[in-house]
Amino acid sequence: MLNKRILKEIDYIFFLSLFFIMTLGFINLWSASAAAGYPFQWKQLQWYLIGCGFMVGAMAFDYKELSKYSLHLYVFTIILLVLVMFVGKTVSGSQRWISLGFFNLQPSEPAKLLMAVVISSYFAQQEKEHFGLRDLLKPALLVSVPFFLIFKQPDLGTALLILIIFGSMVLFARLKLGSFLIILGSCLCAFPLVWKLMKPYQRKRVEIFLNPDADPFGAGWHVIQSKIAVGSGLLLGKGFMKGTQAQLNFLPEVHTDFAFSIWSEEWGFVGALLLIAAYFIFLLRCLNIAQNTRDRFGSFLAFGITAMIFWQMFINICMVLGLLPVVGIPLPLISYGGSSVITTLIGAGLIMNVRIRRSLFQS
Repeated sequence: MLNKRILKEIDYIFFLSLFFIMTLGFINLWSASAAAGYPFQWKQLQWYLIGCGFMVGAMAFDYKELSKYSLHLYVFTIILLVLVMFVGKTVSGSQRWISLGFFNLQPSEPAKLLMAVVISSYFAQQEKEHFGLRDLLKPALLVSVPFFLIFKQPDLGTALLILIIFGSMVLFARLKLGSFLIILGSCLCAFPLVWKLMKPYQRKRVEIFLNPDADPFGAGWHVIQSKIAVGSGLLLGKGFMKGTQAQLNFLPEVHTDFAFSIWSEEWGFVGALLLIAAYFIFLLRCLNIAQNTRDRFGSFLAFGITAMIFWQMFINICMVLGLLPVVGIPLPLISYGGSSVITTLIGAGLIMNVRIRRSLFQS
């Protein structure tokens, strides 16, 4: 359990930046709720409070226990994803949620976190300075099962995110240069196959990304309106709840995928920079924990969760700016969604768990 000695090791900059991001998220959802006509901000506040409870719980045990039960966690992940296929709730053609009555669980969200735990456990058990292709066969197989189950939902964005998190952890484990080049070449060669397996609407998103003006009133509408919203914010923005693109309903999904768009329109370049700076302060503290942890499993775990949060932030912001295709990746703690918020806060709790026990183990 947490005691006074452990509490002294808490990184308060870590928590200040984390709660600052949540505060900005609440403010942003207040405006988005006015545009959407539903009080998303109060539901999100509930998820923040519940998530903080889980975060404290994630700090209150020895994180090394997760490594012992990594196989159980993996099986649990697969069971959840398979369950979606049979009892999942379908929304807009995607079967991604399990209705629990009071809460719609999206298993692909905790799956990202649980896979980071599983892969961390594997690399921690391999006492090697560098990893080759043979060393990656087992973790690649472990990752491929949830990847295809999530891809089948269909949820291409989250499926690819799991691969990106895995790739980041492989690089962190120090992949041999020759192996890296082979993997890179294989990914490039596999693109035609991936393109063939993609749904028609997913291909359309890629085509629109390359040329949004090809269908400005159809598939390209989201991206065009998003870029107009971000650009119209100029330096200081139009003001709280005064963004015309969002409030006049030109900009869709302002509470989820395009949360950064409404924030940039209302608070401008300065506001966007402030939010991004808060993310980077938080992520730098996370990386510092991963780098300075002597325990191999703790180091990989902290880095894997950091990669999960970073890539979600990076992809979402690039997505709304038209720099990447729209793939439905939420902006951590800013986009509305209970599964995403709770998963992110549990991840933050595990990272802090690694830090507060780092000094204890070193002592």
